[in-house]
Amino acid sequence: MVTSTKHNRQDVIQKATDLFWEKGFHATSMRNLQEAIDMRPGSIYASFGSKEGLFKETLQYYANESLARLKSFEDAHESPLDALREFLTSVVISQTQKPSNMCMLVKTISELTADNAGLLAEAQQLLAKVEAGFAELFAKAQANGELDSSKDPGRLASLLQMQVMGLRAYARANEGSEADIKTLTDDAFTSLL
Repeated sequence: MVTSTKHNRQDVIQKATDLFWEKGFHATSMRNLQEAIDMRPGSIYASFGSKEGLFKETLQYYANESLARLKSFEDAHESPLDALREFLTSVVISQTQKPSNMCMLVKTISELTADNAGLLAEAQQLLAKVEAGFAELFAKAQANGELDSSKDPGRLASLLQMQVMGLRAYARANEGSEADIKTLTDDAFTSLL
C-alpha cells in the first residue's frame, strides 16, 4: 500500500489509532499492525520510521480528533458551559462504541514507563493540550458572565479532565443505563461550578 497521498496516510493512521487504542502500545505487534493497516513492516518503517513513529502519529491524531470534537460542541452552543457539559456527556456515553473505554492518551500514560520516555512525554503533552482547550472555554464562559470571575479556568479544566477520566472508568465498571450515566455526568459537571 502506498501512503504518498494524504487520504491514504490518514486512513492508515486512523486504523492504527483504533488498534493501538484497543490493545495498547506494547500489546500491538508488528503483525497486528500489518493486518490492520494492510502494510508490510518495511512499508511501515519507510512511511513512519518505526512502530514508535506510527504510534506518535496516532496519539497526535487522537488528540486532534478530541479537540475537533470539542470545537464542534463549542460551535453548536452559544454557551461555552453548555458546550463543555455536552462534550463531557458525549465522551463518557459514547465510549461503548470506541475501541477502548479509556481515553487513548490516559491509557498510554498508564501503560508506558521511562523505557518509552519520548512517547510518554508526547501523550502527557497532548493531554495537557486538550485540558488547555477546556480552560479556554471556561475563560470564555467567564467573559460571557456565565461563570464567576474568581474561579481559575486552568484549575476548572484540570478538574474537568479528572472527571472525564473518572467517569469513563466508572461507566466501564458499572454498566448503568445511558440515562444514569448522563445524570452522573451532569452532577459531576455542576459540582465544578
